[in-house]
Formats: sequence, structure tokens, C-alpha cells
Amino acid sequence: MKVLLVNGSSHRNGCTYTALEEAAIALNKEDIDTEIFQLGNPEIRDCCGCQACRRLGKCVYDDVVNVFVEKACDFDGFIFGTPVYYAHPSGRLLSFMDRAFYSGKSAFAYKPAASIASARRSGTTASFDVLNKYFTINNMPIISSVYWNNIHGNNAEQAKEDYEGLQTMRVLGRNMAWILKCIETGRKMGIVKPEQEDKIKTNFIR
Repeated sequence: MKVLLVNGSSHRNGCTYTALEEAAIALNKEDIDTEIFQLGNPEIRDCCGCQACRRLGKCVYDDVVNVFVEKACDFDGFIFGTPVYYAHPSGRLLSFMDRAFYSGKSAFAYKPAASIASARRSGTTASFDVLNKYFTINNMPIISSVYWNNIHGNNAEQAKEDYEGLQTMRVLGRNMAWILKCIETGRKMGIVKPEQEDKIKTNFIR
């Protein structure tokens, strides 16, 4: 079993990475393989709603989003990490997730996911809430911890001194491993995914 962790920060080894790494170490101790996907700072187009992905099977803008969605097909769970900018996730990560989930939702459906947010001081819970909404609209179990999945610090060194935040990440990793093992055990016993209804879209308000 494998978990793909996404570092939505421009800083390769900053606070967000520190939190993700702590979760990854906990997952590895539970015999879950991990990979940290570094989003970095490429220019990422936002979703323009063209719906070309329905015809092409991938986003019309052939960049890191399509690379990620293809990779995601081979993973069993996900953790998305973001720094906090003005009390919200990074704009780059939001554009990335908008397009990834719209064009490649089948790569994520029914796989457990979690989000984490890092901030110097405030805005983490608002950012945490935004990222979790991607999962709730796509049949993905959300993994929790002993506190909201936040870590604090202005740099990696300070984040490493947030002992409660680090503990939250370790528990998150262990909880993710537990759910993945439960899903795998259920699969071996013949428990299948829920039957899906045809999508209903009510595009008006009475």
C-alpha cells in the first residue's frame, strides 16, 4: 500500500514539508510506502471549465497536473499539505487541485485522504476546511487525528519545535495506515465499494 503526499509549498524543505515528512515516517513504520510530490513553483493554470477533460481523459493543459493524476492512479491514499496565505491555502495548490479533481476524479474516489496546513500563527483551520471539501465531494474517507491537522512555525526549524503539531502528524500517519489496512482486509473478504447512482444535478433553486 502506498500514500502520496503533496507538498503545496514553493519551499521544498520548509514547514509544510516538515509536517508531511513526520506523517510519512509514521506511515513507513506501519509498512506503508510513501512518496512526497513536490509541487514547487511552476506556473499552474486554473481550471477554465472547458470540460475538454471529459473528451480527452485528461486536462487540456498538459502540465504537472496530468503528471500527478497519472501517478495518483497507483496510490491508495493521499495527504495534501499547504502553507497558509491570508488565511487560505496557496493559490497554486488550489488551481492544481481544482484541475486534478475535476479531470481525474476516478484516480481519487474511495481512497482515504487528509489535508494539513502550516502557518506562522493563524488561518490554519480555514485552510484545512477548504482542502477537505475536495474529498467530501468525491467519495473519499477523510482521515483525522487528535487535533486539527495543523503545524506552526515561520521556518522548518520552528516547525520542528511545535511538538503538538508533530504529534498530530504522527497520529495522522498511523490513522491513515489503520484505515488503509482495514480497507485492504475488507477487499480480501469480498467487501466491495458502494454501488453508485447516476449523478443528479439540480441546477436551480425553487
